[in-house]
Amino acid sequence: MKLNKNFTFLLLGQSLANIGDVLYMVSVISTIFVLTGSATASSFVPFTITSCMFLSSLLTPLLVGKINLKWLMAGSQIGKTVLLFILGFMFIGITASNYIFIFLIIGLIALLDGCANPIRQTLIPYYVDAKKLIQANGMAETVTQVIQAVMWFVGSLLLLIMNAQQLVWLVVGLFILASVFLCLLENVTHIAAEPNGKFTQMKEGWVTLSKTPVLKRIALMEFFETLAGTVWIAAILYVFVSDALNVDVRWWGWINGAFFLGLILGSAYCLKYSTVVEKKLGTFMYVGSFLSFIVTFFFSINSIPIIALFLSFCIGIFGQIKNIPQQSVIQTSVSKEKLSTVYTSLGAIGTGIFGIGSLFIGLLADLLGVRIVFMISWLLLAVVSIIVHQNKSLFVRKFEQ
Repeated sequence: MKLNKNFTFLLLGQSLANIGDVLYMVSVISTIFVLTGSATASSFVPFTITSCMFLSSLLTPLLVGKINLKWLMAGSQIGKTVLLFILGFMFIGITASNYIFIFLIIGLIALLDGCANPIRQTLIPYYVDAKKLIQANGMAETVTQVIQAVMWFVGSLLLLIMNAQQLVWLVVGLFILASVFLCLLENVTHIAAEPNGKFTQMKEGWVTLSKTPVLKRIALMEFFETLAGTVWIAAILYVFVSDALNVDVRWWGWINGAFFLGLILGSAYCLKYSTVVEKKLGTFMYVGSFLSFIVTFFFSINSIPIIALFLSFCIGIFGQIKNIPQQSVIQTSVSKEKLSTVYTSLGAIGTGIFGIGSLFIGLLADLLGVRIVFMISWLLLAVVSIIVHQNKSLFVRKFEQ
C-alpha cells in the first residue's frame, strides 16, 4: 500500500503515542508496586484508566463540531504530554503516603485517550480512499498490535537500566514527537450538525446506532464480544494457567505472547490480501467469528500447555480476520460527519462492559471455577457468530454502497 502523507503522519503520531502509553504504564505500575508492595494497588491502574476512558467516551461528542477533528486529536496528545511532564516531576518526591496523586494524573491522561481513540478511527476515512480502507485498517492494526506485543517486554528491560522517572522522561520525548506529527495533519472538512443541547449532543451517537441497522448489529456484537473478552484479562488467564494447565507463570507470558502474535499475523494477512478480504468481506467476518468461538471452546476444555499456546495464537488470528473488515463496515455505514460520535458510543460500550464484566467474570471464576468462565466466553462468541451469519448480506451491502 502506498501511504499518503496524512495517513503516514497519523500512523506515526499514533504509534509513538502508543509506545509511550505502554512505557509510562510500565513505569507507573512498577512504581506503585515498589511503594506499596500491593498487587491490588497496582491493579487499580487499569481500572482507573478504563473508568476514565468510559467517561471520556460519553463527553467527547460535546467537543465534536466545536473543535476541528485534527486539532482535537493533536490537542489531546499535547495535553497528555503536559500531564506526563508533571508526572515526571511528581516522581521526585513520591512516597507510599502520597502515591495516590499518581492516579489523578493517569485518570486525566485516560480522559484524553478516550477522546483521541475514536477520533483516530474517524480520521482514517478522511485521509484514505474508500477502496483502500481494508489496507489502511490492516496496517494500523498491525502496527498497534506489534507495539502492544513488543513494548511491554521492552519496557521491563528498560527498567533494568533506568529508573521509573527516567522512563517517564523518555515517554515525554516520544509524546512530543507524536504531537508534532499530529499537528502536521491537514485540517479535515467536518460539517457540524446544528447546535443542540448538551444532552442531545451526548446521545447523538447512540441515536445513530439505534437508527442504523448495520450499526445496531455491530453494537450488539460489541457487547457480547467485550463480555467474552474479559476472560483474557491478566488475573483470569493467570488462574487458568495455574489451576487448569498446572504450569508455572512463564506459560502465562507465553500464552499472552502467542495471542498478540496471532493478532499481528491476522492484521498482516488482511493487509496483504486486502482485495480478497474486500470481495468476500461478509465471509471473512463470519469465518473469523465462527472459528473464534470454536477455538475458544477447545481452549476451555484443554489441559495441555503447548496446545493452549497454539489455540491462543489461533484466537488472535481469527479475531483480527473478523475485526478489520468490521472496522471498514463501520467507517462506510454513515457519513464521515457522524463517525466520531458513532465511535465514541461504541467505545463507551466497550469500556463500560469491559469494566463491569471484568468484575463479574472474576466473581464467577471464584464461585464456579476458571474453566466455567471460559465456557461462558465461547457461548457468548457463538452468539456473535450467529449475529454475523444472519447479517452477512447487510454488512456487505453497507460496505459496497
